[in-house]
Amino acid sequence: MPVFTRLSHHQDTSPEVEPEAGAEASAPEPKKGLRARLATLRDRHPTAMHTIRWTITILCAALVLGALMLPNRMNALQPDRFTRIPVEAILGAAVALALPRRPRLIVAAVSGVALGAMTIVNLLDMGFLEYLGRGFNLILDWELLPDAQAYIQDSMGKAVAVGASVGAVVLVVVLLTVMALAMVRLSNLLSRNKQVATRATLIATVAWVLCSALSLQISGVPIAADRTAAALSVQVRRVQDTLRDEAEFQKVAKVDAFGNTPPSQLVPDLRGKDMVFTFIESYGRSAIEDPIMAPGVDKTLDVSTKALAKAGFHAKSGWLTSATYGGSSWLGHSTTMSGLWIDNQQRYRTVMASDHLSLTKAFQKTGDWDTVGIMPGVQKAWPEQQYYGLESVRNAFQLGYKGPKFSWSTMPDQYALEAYQKLEHSKKRDKPLMSEIILTSSHQPWAPIPKMVDWDKLGDGSVFNAIQKAGKKASDVITNPTKSREEYGKSVQYSVTALTQWMERYGDENTVLVFLGDHQPIARVSGDHASRDVPISIVAKDPKVLDKIADWNWSDGLRPAHNAPVWKMSAFRDKFLTAYGSTPHPKKS
Repeated sequence: MPVFTRLSHHQDTSPEVEPEAGAEASAPEPKKGLRARLATLRDRHPTAMHTIRWTITILCAALVLGALMLPNRMNALQPDRFTRIPVEAILGAAVALALPRRPRLIVAAVSGVALGAMTIVNLLDMGFLEYLGRGFNLILDWELLPDAQAYIQDSMGKAVAVGASVGAVVLVVVLLTVMALAMVRLSNLLSRNKQVATRATLIATVAWVLCSALSLQISGVPIAADRTAAALSVQVRRVQDTLRDEAEFQKVAKVDAFGNTPPSQLVPDLRGKDMVFTFIESYGRSAIEDPIMAPGVDKTLDVSTKALAKAGFHAKSGWLTSATYGGSSWLGHSTTMSGLWIDNQQRYRTVMASDHLSLTKAFQKTGDWDTVGIMPGVQKAWPEQQYYGLESVRNAFQLGYKGPKFSWSTMPDQYALEAYQKLEHSKKRDKPLMSEIILTSSHQPWAPIPKMVDWDKLGDGSVFNAIQKAGKKASDVITNPTKSREEYGKSVQYSVTALTQWMERYGDENTVLVFLGDHQPIARVSGDHASRDVPISIVAKDPKVLDKIADWNWSDGLRPAHNAPVWKMSAFRDKFLTAYGSTPHPKKS
């Protein structure tokens, strides 16, 4: 093999020599693999690689610290929440410094995944608190996520819903993976610099203890933080409470003040009356008292009260405190009708599978009423029909509607009521009719909103095509709190107008209308500290019907006074049954 000598330029007079065959094989093998490439880059660009390494480390530290201090409320996402000393970081550093390499890496990776999972729970808490006024329940609420996806699809379109679903899955995978890698990287950094890391951990420990002992704060926020530990404790208690509540509620549901009441002794004072129980979606106290929504809604209620009075009808109104907030309307419906406090999915499933008497089923049980449900929001099988004692139910596909959807709402309330009139209420019967109607036009995102049209021109609903196209887009309203409040108020005005006009047009001396909201709208509309109260009204032409509830002290008309009585929604069934002559015959557990 020839020998090559490096010469200076002026000494290089030797002829070019071609390498012998096989020389390449004798040369060192080029480095392969990611680690080798990184080593090469470090050799070639030491400053740039040093900067990149520390940038990644700082980002990892920021990610972990941010996750440890992340609040679970939207309105708490303020800078001062992240200028704290998390005790979990101190404990994590101490563990990393104490463990040998292999256990340290395993603990770091598992801790990272756990912290990522806790971050996901905090984000879910944010969403649930914003939309439902409560935190995420690890046991009960997973089944609500498909409903959220369906809501996004109905409101924003299929593409947005698919994108959101894919984005959520990607976010979960990325967050768990990146958080684990970040924890491993930080544990390696501590291990490589044990002396400095140990001193820093001791200093942080002393600082945390002093700040905690002296209750030091920044803008009212304690500097010594244990946010993640506290959040985990809350989730553990929530799971324990849920499991305990499940067992206790099964016993409660078996106790019923009217469970053994003979049919002849149920609502005898309403014999011969066509009963209409109607829920107006998201019709809450804020609609009547909020300075943005109230002027329009109050005017509508007052105008409708006068129009009903002109037609011979009168009303009394009060307040009920709903078992739900912002959504999960079925919890409000079941609480009103069962007389039980149904504030979660487990309670709902329990009562739906029970024989606890619902208010609507009381009418069916007498044998003196035909019973029907009008459910324009139902688009799949609805086994709850049996619990509510509804002999027939017309869902979104059985009302003959051929017009456009209005975001989540499958059809305008006015059309649903006219279809109810033609298909059920106007039929000649041997018995009066008891109906449960769920109106949906005031469901979020409150865009586009239907408008009232001539009742005689409703047809198959095609008349709403132009109204739907001219309406506001959901995407323009849903992200703007002021617009959301304004459009929400308009949607309530529309629903109330449609229902009261139906009553004026088709009601008679034997028609009794009970209508109420199922819950308050979301916090973006009702406010962060809004009550859970909803209005409820009873409308009738026969004065004897309202005389029966004179001792309730409800307000005259459709607008309940601010100081009108407030009951828990679960109290309504028994008060109603008692007022109209039902005799209690308790069924005990």
